[in-house]
Amino acid sequence: MRNQPDPAAVGTLLRHVLELLDGDVAAVYAEQGMAEYRPRFSPVVRALVAEGPLSVRDVAEAIGVTHSAASQTAAQMARAGLVTHTPDPLDARRRLVGLTAEARALLPRIEAEWEATAAAMAELDAELSMPLGELLAEVAQAVGRRPFRERVAAARRTA
Repeated sequence: MRNQPDPAAVGTLLRHVLELLDGDVAAVYAEQGMAEYRPRFSPVVRALVAEGPLSVRDVAEAIGVTHSAASQTAAQMARAGLVTHTPDPLDARRRLVGLTAEARALLPRIEAEWEATAAAMAELDAELSMPLGELLAEVAQAVGRRPFRERVAAARRTA
């Protein structure tokens, strides 16, 4: 059995769970002949399929991550040949991220894996006391209402 992080080390535990889930999904992509495709690419691909080419800022907003995270993911995707960066015809200062022909050709396989991953997640959720996505959304909302650093500072003052 794998070593398990201390449940009190929540950050370590979250990273461990993410590594387990993303690692296995990445292995499935590799088994399907898509070794360059990463699970973190899926939200970007979904946004670009739905909206067409977007600026990095718009990608970040669409998928709910920071500009920096979206920029890093888009750069990784460009290295993998999945997106291009082209000048925005409406604003020369901006560059648009768009899917390549290679990415579009992979879409049927990627979408099939999305469906399989969603089904696997539903099976995992059935084993949990509440669906993982709902719990993580609840945590994000609670920390949005009161940042964790404020909670830590308050705990230090009362200790």
